[in-house]
Amino acid sequence: MSTSVWRVPGMPLLLTMTALGFSGYAALLPVAPLWAVHGGAGTVGAGLVNGVLLLCTVLTQLLVPGSLRRFGWAPVLVTGMLLLGLPALAHGLSDALGPTLALSAVRGVGFGVLTVTGSALVAELVEPRHRGKAIGAYGLAIAGPQILLLSAGPWLVDQFGFRAVFAVAALPAVAAVPAIGLARMLDHVPEQQERAPYVRLLRPMALLTGATLAGGALLTFMPQMSSRAALTFLALLLMNVAAALARWRIGVLSDRFGPSGFLWPLVLLTTAGMALLAWAVRDPRATAAPALLVGAVLVGIGYGGLQSLTLVLTFDAVSRPHYGSASAAWNIGFDVGTGLGSVVVGTVAAGTSFSTALLIAGALSLLTLPTALRRQPPGARAP
Repeated sequence: MSTSVWRVPGMPLLLTMTALGFSGYAALLPVAPLWAVHGGAGTVGAGLVNGVLLLCTVLTQLLVPGSLRRFGWAPVLVTGMLLLGLPALAHGLSDALGPTLALSAVRGVGFGVLTVTGSALVAELVEPRHRGKAIGAYGLAIAGPQILLLSAGPWLVDQFGFRAVFAVAALPAVAAVPAIGLARMLDHVPEQQERAPYVRLLRPMALLTGATLAGGALLTFMPQMSSRAALTFLALLLMNVAAALARWRIGVLSDRFGPSGFLWPLVLLTTAGMALLAWAVRDPRATAAPALLVGAVLVGIGYGGLQSLTLVLTFDAVSRPHYGSASAAWNIGFDVGTGLGSVVVGTVAAGTSFSTALLIAGALSLLTLPTALRRQPPGARAP
């Protein structure tokens, strides 16, 4: 991370809060469904655990901008961190499906608060000419915990037991401390004098959906597409590392050269990666390992880079009173794209093959190329 980002008042607190919050989210994402299975739930029940989490996340994201204007930064931030962290400790009380789903719902509310406020705070704290660099640093604070904990969660369960992971997943409660510090630095949330200009957000939302559709498909189905567990782990690790580095570095480049020139190469890179992956998994009994790994890296670069660039474009398109609404729209677009990736690839693969499904997902990502080539309509870049 650039030293100048750390010198921006509030950014160290924001990055600390973000890293702690996403540590709790990532630790339980693969482990909470395992806990439900431990309690006797079947495949459907295990799938519902994260489904309920994300449903409550999206519903909460719709409410966060209004809550910030009504209650202010401190109550919303602190409540969100506590709702995301404290229920993790309560998981240890029961592995039955009902309580597990209820706690996932509460954590979804907290995660909805974290995602919307986190990206909105980047826009609040950093002036537009340095915003790409700050968004890159923010993306790295998100991706770092996920690289470590999404893949390590099941291993930690094997080595130390479920309750050790539940303790790690409670870290967002600690994030209430930097959240309080952040809130003290912020003034009131500006009132919206007019409806948020959502039409200006269609371009970044379309590009984000294409990228997260591809990324979400791989995160969901890589274990089923690969013929070896070790290969699956390595492919997902490389994809997540590539995405983290792309999110970080592309923000710096967008400050220097503008975001638009990087959009279409990243769309093409994502499409090429999906095509290569489709070729790699054409024989389900013998995955072509080199092609799988290279394809995962290519998709990871597009997936991570387009996340940062679309967030830059999103805040460029609105003025300060609409930062909260723009952040909510971006985060909902991210979750919708991820969900579509799972649904589209799963449905097509059930009727044909994963190879065909990946080609179709890549084609859907390629459909956003005209949007990437089109210039962004002028917005209101507010300091």
